[in-house]
Amino acid sequence: MKVTLAYRIAATILHGFDEYRSRFQQITLNARRRFAEAAWRDAQQASAARINLYDEKVGDTLSRLRRSFDDEELTHCENWREAKQHYAELIDQRLDYELAETYFNSLFCSIFHHRHIRNDWMFVYSSRAHAARRSDIELTRRRSVEGDWRGALAWALGEAPLDTFFEDLERDTELGSDFLNAHLPEGLRDAPDARIELLRSVFYRNKGAYLVGRLSGADLQVPLVLPIVHGTPPNGQTGVRLDTVIIEPVEVSIIFSFTRAYFQVDAQVPGEFVGYLQKLMPEKPEGELYSAIGFFKHGKTEFFRALNHHVAKRQDRFIIAPGVRGMVMAVFVLPSYRTVFKIIKDRFDPSKEMSRENVREKYRLVKRHDRVGRMADTQEFSNFIARKDHFDPDCLAELLEVAPSTVELRGDKVLIKHCYTERMMMPLNLYLEQSDEQETWAILKDYGNAIKQMAAANIFPGDMLLKNFGVTRHGRVVFYDYDEICYLTECNFRKIPEPLYPEQEMMDEPWYSVGPNDIFPEEFGPFLFADIKLRRLFFELHPELFDAGYWQGLQKAIEEGQVIDVYPYRNKQRFNGSDQSVLTY
Repeated sequence: MKVTLAYRIAATILHGFDEYRSRFQQITLNARRRFAEAAWRDAQQASAARINLYDEKVGDTLSRLRRSFDDEELTHCENWREAKQHYAELIDQRLDYELAETYFNSLFCSIFHHRHIRNDWMFVYSSRAHAARRSDIELTRRRSVEGDWRGALAWALGEAPLDTFFEDLERDTELGSDFLNAHLPEGLRDAPDARIELLRSVFYRNKGAYLVGRLSGADLQVPLVLPIVHGTPPNGQTGVRLDTVIIEPVEVSIIFSFTRAYFQVDAQVPGEFVGYLQKLMPEKPEGELYSAIGFFKHGKTEFFRALNHHVAKRQDRFIIAPGVRGMVMAVFVLPSYRTVFKIIKDRFDPSKEMSRENVREKYRLVKRHDRVGRMADTQEFSNFIARKDHFDPDCLAELLEVAPSTVELRGDKVLIKHCYTERMMMPLNLYLEQSDEQETWAILKDYGNAIKQMAAANIFPGDMLLKNFGVTRHGRVVFYDYDEICYLTECNFRKIPEPLYPEQEMMDEPWYSVGPNDIFPEEFGPFLFADIKLRRLFFELHPELFDAGYWQGLQKAIEEGQVIDVYPYRNKQRFNGSDQSVLTY
């Protein structure tokens, strides 16, 4: 058989994808060893390396294509039509075919600079959209409870492939079974057909390992997450322990939040794996679950497909997002869709001394970094095209005015050359305008905790104004404006010097020198809160945030190599909840 040019293009891309998947799998499988050895710095580096890996391998494959084919061959769309057909045949029996399709799309978009987005030449729609096939690979392990929840938990924990030992398995199973007996629905707790089911693969992230599955019986079902963390038994060896039991759907959703780093988990059949997770979290978009287990590029593909499907319904139009206009970004939304779209303005407010590339690097920093449940994940798009009548006229006029180099009108189409997408949240300043006294207390408490947890992860938000934070549907405060973000260790936290004489305090200019990275926490109150009542309440809740020594202590801990614990559940839920050395939400 004669090997055509198009077949060689397809084979070259698939070879690159195989290299990517092999390295991705290697990094992922090593998470088990890193957890067993408590190698937390290695875990951080591995997480960043796996995120960077996709673009690195796409770049390698692109170079290989350009060495093997001339520009005319690579930019002839008909070659890609045929290459797509060959590629679909080559991946037909693969268990990760959808990831392979996204990889093909990445190469096509790299060649054509995100233009010519048509299903004829790339996988705008999946090749298996109407042909679901099962792999017959058993994803889960199961056990009947038979009235013995303690025995069921002993099996769940004892059979987990963790490569380490439990410091006190009997204690953990007693704590866990007591929790289940106290909190499970009565019908499920006492059901004669009750059973426990867990995915065979362990989910690793930060300093935790998570067993994920469900409990079922009597036609009832609840999700189940068993977080495992390291402890220090009396003999000095490091063992592990069950930290808590999570069965509430909302709490499970928070563990898989878009505000956290991607899990390291061996998903042999990604589509079936995500399908199982979606049964536990039916409100989670499919794309978000792909991202949660590390396949963020395919998560972007699924997001794009879902958005196209939604926009085609023509239920509403894009409008400018409610709230205070940004100095750097213009933000617009489709009210019926839980996503915001952000574009970089052509001109920034004079107080914003940065370039477009500076802003893009800040967003890349957040993508690589541990988001500790407090920073929204983003997807980046180039040459996004929508119909003009999908935009409210005032929205389109504003976008064309503030970002003419990015937003372009071409006939009845709007071309957006570059944008970011994030999950929609209510801006914190708007939330506080309508919250009652109890809600205000809770959200200001969480606002301070968000700042502390980012700081513990070596992130300083820079611009901590309320408008730059949002409130999720679960009532959690999340940072989403990254143009002034930086590493905490780059900041110089200072106490304001005492004036030499009283008149100095009355001067318009400070009586002390201020360097470019100097930050004076004592000034946070008036800067963050015009409302004196909110300012006082925030100070009562988080007085340490106004103390330069607090920030300097965090910097020292980070510089000494400490990786501070941040867990995605409340401290009061932990079986060792009195341990205040960790940060939880």
